[in-house]
Amino acid sequence: MATTSIIKPIKCKAAVSRAGGEPLQIEEVVVAPPQAYEVRIKIICTSLCHTDVTFWCMKEGPMAAHPIIFGHEAVGTIESIGENVDEFKVGDLVVPTFMAQCNECIDCASERSNMCSKLAFQIGHAMPRYGTTRFADAKGEPVNHFLCISSFSEYTVVDVAHVTKVDPAISPEKACLLSCGVTTGVGAAWKVAGVETGSTVAIFGLGSVGLAVAEGCRLRGASRIIGIDLNPDKFELGKNFGVTEFVNPSELGERSVSEVIIEMTKGGANYCFECIGLASVMNDAFKSSRKGLGKTIILGVEMHGAPLCLESYDILNGKSVMGSLFGGIKAKNDIPTLVNKYLNKELELDKFITHEVGFNEINKAFDLLHEGKSLRCIIWMDK
Repeated sequence: MATTSIIKPIKCKAAVSRAGGEPLQIEEVVVAPPQAYEVRIKIICTSLCHTDVTFWCMKEGPMAAHPIIFGHEAVGTIESIGENVDEFKVGDLVVPTFMAQCNECIDCASERSNMCSKLAFQIGHAMPRYGTTRFADAKGEPVNHFLCISSFSEYTVVDVAHVTKVDPAISPEKACLLSCGVTTGVGAAWKVAGVETGSTVAIFGLGSVGLAVAEGCRLRGASRIIGIDLNPDKFELGKNFGVTEFVNPSELGERSVSEVIIEMTKGGANYCFECIGLASVMNDAFKSSRKGLGKTIILGVEMHGAPLCLESYDILNGKSVMGSLFGGIKAKNDIPTLVNKYLNKELELDKFITHEVGFNEINKAFDLLHEGKSLRCIIWMDK
C-alpha cells in the first residue's frame, strides 16, 4: 500500500470562497498528500446544504475564514491513503461526514451518543488531528477547510474518522444525500426520537431536513404526519415523503399553531420536530406536544442566538426536549443500513433531488437554494 512518502500533491479545480456572500471562484488548488489517519478522496458529486450557505454569507468574525472551500455533503472514491489506515483501500466508494466516529472513545462505544469525544464536533477550518490545511492556492497560500470535508473541490483530504464506506450498488447522487441532510432528518425520527408505529407527529418546517424527518417517521410507521410550513406548495411536496396533513400558520387567524395541533390530535402530538432554527418555533413545537409523553426534537440551530425558554410545569407534566445533531447517527454503523434500505426500495431518496448542475455552474446551485426552488441540487464534478 502506498505511503505518504511516495504520494504526490495533486493540482485540481476547486470552488473557492474569497469573500462572504460573493460568488465562488473556480480556481486551481494544490491538494497535499494525506497524512497519518487520513485519506484523499476524488469527489464524484457534491450538493449544497443550508449550512454551507449560512457560513458563506458571513463577512466577518472567527467563522468567516476566507479563503475557504465549502461543501460537506458528497460522495467519492478513495484516491490515496495515509499511514495507519486499515479501514479503506484505493477505489472504495465513500461518503464523508462532518461528525466523526473514531470507534475508540467511550462515546463511540455507547449506543446512546453519536458525539465522538476523541475528535469532537467543531466548525474548524483545518484537519482535526493536526490543525493544518491540505489546500493551497496557485500562489502557495493556504486555503481553509470546512467541517472537516471541503467537498467543493475535485479532490479533498479527510480524516478516516469522518469517512464511511458504502455499497457501490447505490448510485453516487443517492449516496451523496446520505452524507448529511437526509441522514440528519431520517436519523432524528429513528435514532433520537424513536418514533413508534401508530404515532402522531408534527414537523415544523418542510425544507429538505424536515421532509427527511417525515420520511423517517413514515419508515417508522407513524400514522399521522402533520407538516407545518408557510409555503402552501410544501404540502403536495410533503406527500411524497409521508406527510398526511398540513398546517399553514399564516392561515390560522388569531389561533396559535399549538392550539390547532392540540385540537387536531386531541391533546398534542407524540413527537414534534423543529427544523427551522427559531426559538419561537421551538416553543410552538414544545407546546404542541402531548402531556405525559410528548417529545420535542430540536434540529434547527437558533439563527439569532436567542435562548429557549420553557415552562417548568410542562416539564413536570412529562414533556421533554431533545437535541439532534446529525440525527443521532453513527455514520459507520448507520449509513450502510440506510443504503440497504434504499436499495431494498424502503427509503425514498430520488425525490429529494430537484436539480443537477456541473461543477462550473456551482453558483447556480446557490441561486436555486436562495430562490427556494430546490431541495437538493447535485453538483457533478465531471459534467
